[in-house]
Amino acid sequence: MENRRRMNGNTAGRSALVTGASSGMGVHYATQLAGYGYNVIMVSNQDVQLREVAASIKAQFNDIEVISICKDLSGREAAQELFDFCNERGIEVEVLINNAGIFFFNDIIDCPKERVSTIVNLHVFTVTMLCRLFGEKMRERRKGYILNMSSISAHTPFCGISLYTATKSYIRTMSRAFRLELKEFGVHVMTVSPGAVATDLYRLPKNLQRLGVNIGVIYRPEKLVRNALKRLFYTNKKEYIPGYINRLFKPVYASLPEWFKMWARKKTACLKK
Repeated sequence: MENRRRMNGNTAGRSALVTGASSGMGVHYATQLAGYGYNVIMVSNQDVQLREVAASIKAQFNDIEVISICKDLSGREAAQELFDFCNERGIEVEVLINNAGIFFFNDIIDCPKERVSTIVNLHVFTVTMLCRLFGEKMRERRKGYILNMSSISAHTPFCGISLYTATKSYIRTMSRAFRLELKEFGVHVMTVSPGAVATDLYRLPKNLQRLGVNIGVIYRPEKLVRNALKRLFYTNKKEYIPGYINRLFKPVYASLPEWFKMWARKKTACLKK
């Protein structure tokens, strides 16, 4: 594989940690990083699915090590436990992919308190602590890569997914500042802010996913991940927004009148869970 030839010699014995690795973009991140020659640590709370994906990657790349860890990353100690796991085993994490996330439609007032805690802990606390813990090691080695998954919705408030957009906005803002803090130490921090992606995160029927892909409003996850990793490894880009339609989203949505946004809110009310 071309990626392995280009990175060969630089990744021997090095590891990449991917959260949310049992499905969607996480599977593609883990698979493609194995293609770059990295040992892969896969983390998810979906144990059976995670082990199946890990076995598949190991069968495809039998000269790399694949470790699967079933863990609820919304727990307050999850990041520290992951760091301790790697540290105690001498695992050198050179690439950190903060991909785990949840998505749902609900007004803040109607959202159960437990779900509020889950999304804030998962998107804000755990992402920050993983960056803090593994970023320190990367700074000491003066080499590393951190990719944090944000969202195009982080660029503007969007009612109905207020908690999602707010926490993704935090990821984007924190990552941009964190990037500058680590830049002089040879660590590249990059944010990926996609729009809709053809995964099960949004629970769209497969026929609508295919339609969205065909007309260019939904991105294929394998293509997104491939482009994101190229930018992470071979450029100094601070943010990757895939697709020209997504890049137009921010100015277009910002220019819409409030009555239209209220109309859209009513139309998406059926999606609330």
